Amino acid sequence: MQLSVKHLLGIRDLTGQDIQLILDTATEFKEVLQRPIKKVPSLRDVTIVNLFYENSTRTRISFELAEKRLSADTINFTASGSSVSKGETLLDTVNNILSMKVDMVVMRHSASGAPHFLAKHIPAAIINAGDGINEHPTQGLLDAFSMREKLGRLEGLKVAIIGDIMHSRVAMSNIYLLKKMGAEVMVAGPPTLIPKYIREAFDVRVEYNLRKALEWCDVANVLRIQLERQNQVLFSSLREYSLAYGINKQLLDSLPKEIVIMHPGPINRGVELDSDAADSRQSIILQQVENGVAVRMAALYLLSGGRGISA
Repeated sequence: MQLSVKHLLGIRDLTGQDIQLILDTATEFKEVLQRPIKKVPSLRDVTIVNLFYENSTRTRISFELAEKRLSADTINFTASGSSVSKGETLLDTVNNILSMKVDMVVMRHSASGAPHFLAKHIPAAIINAGDGINEHPTQGLLDAFSMREKLGRLEGLKVAIIGDIMHSRVAMSNIYLLKKMGAEVMVAGPPTLIPKYIREAFDVRVEYNLRKALEWCDVANVLRIQLERQNQVLFSSLREYSLAYGINKQLLDSLPKEIVIMHPGPINRGVELDSDAADSRQSIILQQVENGVAVRMAALYLLSGGRGISA
């Protein structure tokens, strides 16, 4: 089987079959990662450039490790210290890199739509590693993979996405994916951090009361407050936010059922999640990080055409 798309620009572009294929392929790669030798020759002779115009820790390391596990040749590019600081355009930068015979581009950019712009102008396959407040497709995929691994299914799951929905590309990718795979989705947080149009546009529930959201859901995917993307004051203080929307172990223990806690990282401990909740047995945050490598291996492998997983 093959993906219906040449690029992975967003979950919005994928079919349910595409998502299923990526998740199933990731399951195979997770088995590879448990072996003593965690490397396969699937992308030997494929050259990939990691083009990061925005800071990143988990996503960047995860992609680099996935590429190495697949035996790809990699080039790592950061905007700081490059000709971008001298005024070089995005298209010029990429065309210069492509002239070195690059096959795939993994790209993170602060401008929404930047990977889509490149996809129209260059022949290489592009994976969106996060663009502005638009989408972060591999995060949505690894979150779904982690839910399916923990709970055995996506269809019929009740998932609450809690926090700064307005500025979160992770929220958008999760909503698109979960709806396509038959899950029920709720967004929860302060009214100022939830877009007014989201209920009708995405067919999701909206809840402003944290306890009600947690009592409803099977999984709580908790997001950080993205202060760097906010250009106006949307709540009075982080302390007030924590008091109203922060999750701790005492709150989790008081719920009528045990729920799963997730977070895409980085966690602002003591704001949206206390350490006792983030590090509890209900949390699968570290499993998300681990699963990110397998999911990104699957995406790279399938976009390259897929030439055999086993070593």
